[in-house]
Amino acid sequence: MDGQGNLAVQRLALWSIPLSLGVMGLKMAAWWVTGSVALLSDGLESTVNVVAAFIAYFVIRYAQKPADHDHPFGHQKAEYLSAVTEGALIVVAALLIVKEAIGHLAAPRMLDAPALGLAINFAAGVINAVWAQLLIRTGRKHRSAALAADGQHIMSDVVTSVGVLIGLFLAIATGYPIFDPVLAILVAVNILYQGWKVISHSIGGLMDQAVEPEEEEAIKQAIATHAAGSIGVHDLKTRRAGSVTFVDFHLVVPAAMPVRQAHDICDCLEDAIRAVHPGASIAIHVEPEGERAHGIRVKVVKDV
Repeated sequence: MDGQGNLAVQRLALWSIPLSLGVMGLKMAAWWVTGSVALLSDGLESTVNVVAAFIAYFVIRYAQKPADHDHPFGHQKAEYLSAVTEGALIVVAALLIVKEAIGHLAAPRMLDAPALGLAINFAAGVINAVWAQLLIRTGRKHRSAALAADGQHIMSDVVTSVGVLIGLFLAIATGYPIFDPVLAILVAVNILYQGWKVISHSIGGLMDQAVEPEEEEAIKQAIATHAAGSIGVHDLKTRRAGSVTFVDFHLVVPAAMPVRQAHDICDCLEDAIRAVHPGASIAIHVEPEGERAHGIRVKVVKDV
């Protein structure tokens, strides 16, 4: 991620804090004027959004610190910790919603001032939807796991709002207030699923999971077409830490090849890989022919 990318991610993370506070205020106001348990559950999830926004901002700032003596590979993995925390907070919010809704199943009640409450909640949902899309798009563009997770968290809040609005419309239209807590529970189930997706993706990053198959294929193609003069490539390994992609492989060259020529091939390969993965950290182990190949191999395209 370049300096402008870092700044864009930081600014969005900072603006998420006041925006999440404003949306939480709107949703709690909607609950206050209606007494709806579904709107209360929506408001409870928004309180989690506020906490998550604070965590994401400070973790993103830390993750963007340059590599130092104690962290020679950088601090990017801190973003995965933030994303895991956000996933856990999503799960907590879902459980709070279920607890609140179950308590109202036995004695559901009709809503006060439903039109005003629905209008307020709808406005909050629109704000969240626009902001979530911006966070997710920017997070993916600059490979910020924390920002993307924050956007996914807010998007789960949007799904909650839609479910709540449907439930309240049904309760008002049919005269059966039971729809209010029932929809709150169904929404909580969806939130649990969203939280699990955020957590599982982030744990993959913490465990040095390989890049996506299509990204690995692009790396293989770059190596295959820019390794002219070498004999082969094997033991290709990839992983991602935040915005940085790490690529490691062995380059086999003729035993009599001068060091300078082997170095030039490595430079060419690094440029080709960074063309498809800007900012990639690349480690190439040069070895003479005759060494036994192992790991993932890449067939080098020979000069015609």
